[in-house]
Amino acid sequence: MAGPKTARRPWFRRTPVLLGIAAALLLAGGGSWVLYGSSWLRVEKVSVSGTAVLTPDQVRAAAAVPLGAPLASVDTDEIGTRLRGQLPRVDSVDVVRAWPHGIGLKVTERKPVLLLEKGADFVEVDASGVRFATVRKAPRGVPVLELAAAGSPSLRRFDEERLLLEAVGVAGDLPRAVAADTRVVRVRSYDSVVLELAGGRTVVWGSSERGALKGRALTALMKAAPGAGHFDVSAPSAPAVSRS
Repeated sequence: MAGPKTARRPWFRRTPVLLGIAAALLLAGGGSWVLYGSSWLRVEKVSVSGTAVLTPDQVRAAAAVPLGAPLASVDTDEIGTRLRGQLPRVDSVDVVRAWPHGIGLKVTERKPVLLLEKGADFVEVDASGVRFATVRKAPRGVPVLELAAAGSPSLRRFDEERLLLEAVGVAGDLPRAVAADTRVVRVRSYDSVVLELAGGRTVVWGSSERGALKGRALTALMKAAPGAGHFDVSAPSAPAVSRS
């Protein structure tokens, strides 16, 4: 005895489903063509923001964004890597697609906190200790670092690179008004950092430890003795001040 027959859907009931699938495939193919094959969504301009020392043209040249390429195919990570490699002054960059025809480059530049003398030029050092640029003219308000640690007994443990980082830490802890007046940061050893300020004033800072506390102590000393020429905050709990 034959089994029950399986009911088959009439062709006209299956047609909407088939048409829907066909339409979805057609739209997907058309979308890909619009993104990658047409001339509608291609890179026509590159905008740059956030620059201070660098010029937008320098950033565009280093980024080498492929003009005329489909916007969807642009590798934004590769552009960022290339830009940082070509321009060490760039600390970070945000590369974004600006539909329908643009690429945006939002740049954050490194800022110098110390300068190293190199002949007649100056090497800029940022807050991470990175040497990122050599300039002919010292930027205003950035102190020069003098490393005089050749005779330091701790030089084997604290080499010049480590002392550079210590000096960077000191520069970062200086109160704003003091930082603006600092002309030289002199480092003889890990615990012998001295600041030379405008007007011939000096500050014995000591090591980079307890920097925030030392900054507050120095600010208080300067307010209490505005005519003083020598300050010692190496022991911030017992700071000292003198006329010379």
